Amino acid sequence: MRVLVVEDEELLAAGLREGLEAEGFAVDTAATGTDGLWLAREQPYAAIVLDVMLPGIDGYRLCATLRAEGVWTPVLMLTARDAERDEVHGLDAGADDYLAKPFSYAVLVARLRALLRRDTHERPAQLGAGDLVLDPAAKTVRRGGTEIGLTAREFALLELMLRRRGETLSKHEILGQVWDFAFEGDPNIVEVYVRRLRNKVDRPFGRAAIETVRGSGYRLDEHGG
Repeated sequence: MRVLVVEDEELLAAGLREGLEAEGFAVDTAATGTDGLWLAREQPYAAIVLDVMLPGIDGYRLCATLRAEGVWTPVLMLTARDAERDEVHGLDAGADDYLAKPFSYAVLVARLRALLRRDTHERPAQLGAGDLVLDPAAKTVRRGGTEIGLTAREFALLELMLRRRGETLSKHEILGQVWDFAFEGDPNIVEVYVRRLRNKVDRPFGRAAIETVRGSGYRLDEHGG
């Protein structure tokens, strides 16, 4: 799932990006409120991690602007402030949750996942299709009780396909959600990872849940094959 981090502290932004990518998220960053607002308008993010004190426009105004424009991407606000009035201000601006610095990274990730489950689409704590079950928080995948080891990128691809099970996903859409909107490599990398997933979650179990839709992309059978 793609996340936007709007944070002007360079080291913190880099740490958040590295940590979230290790958790299987695809991450874009912006160092100013102006850039963050532009990205949030232009790209379909699963969630936004938003600092309050930013160059350009602050996080409160950025969030309020998005909500006024009908952009309802879940927002987790970060701030060095911990006064009750600042929390109220952030939530009143349209934020979904609020975390004061310094914060526990584990708590930030847990809150992000909770926000994803609150989205307008169904986002259960565990994702499943038949006997194929993925737990985003525990980073585990099981098929019929058998645990399956996946790399971070394989996990992210399977999570996307399970969240959108039954839908056909184009290579371009998969690249944008699992890799990067600015990805300049060979788009056939998607085929490579789909094949790897099939070799791990389908073929050893005699299943064919991951389907190729000729000329369109890939689809995960909503019943798990």
